[in-house]
Amino acid sequence: MRKAVNHLRKSDPILRGIIERVGPCRMEAGPAEFSSLAESIVYQQLNGKAAATIFERFLALAGEPLTPEGVLKLTDAQLRSVGLSKQKSSYLKDLSVKTQEGLLDFAALPGLDDDEVIKHLTQVKGIGVWTAQMFLMFTLKRPNILPTGDYGVQAAIRRHYKKRKMPKPDVMEKIARPWAPYRSVACWYLWRSLDIKTV
Repeated sequence: MRKAVNHLRKSDPILRGIIERVGPCRMEAGPAEFSSLAESIVYQQLNGKAAATIFERFLALAGEPLTPEGVLKLTDAQLRSVGLSKQKSSYLKDLSVKTQEGLLDFAALPGLDDDEVIKHLTQVKGIGVWTAQMFLMFTLKRPNILPTGDYGVQAAIRRHYKKRKMPKPDVMEKIARPWAPYRSVACWYLWRSLDIKTV
């Protein structure tokens, strides 16, 4: 991690300022398994606190450790009772069925390259490129992911790099070029920079 942070400080003066304000990088990663992908579905389009509450209630019903069988035994009414929308419930069921049938192979994911992981995960209903990228960053610990569709990364780039409007993917790619091969770490700092008061 020190190597990544040193590289980012040297390669981009704006990022160096953000790193100094945010402090040490504390990226946390979980194991590559069914439950981490189910969790990322629950977290879609919700703020962290609300999502964490719903996920805890969901776990209490489905059982820990979370398994496809545990999810599939729940009725739509039970899923609704913990705060899951009809749409998210259908995504969780699709994930469970595809995992049960072996279409989703979590053991194989660490051996695939980034694009192959995205292709493998997006076969599940409700898992788009963004969710797959979050899985790459926070579960598989891939160091060089740039989620150009992420609102937080866009907002941070707009603020710190003085853009008049939200940056398009090509603009983000250009700004992020010097960050490689540690673009995931740079994005973590950009997210954190939105949480702190910057003068």
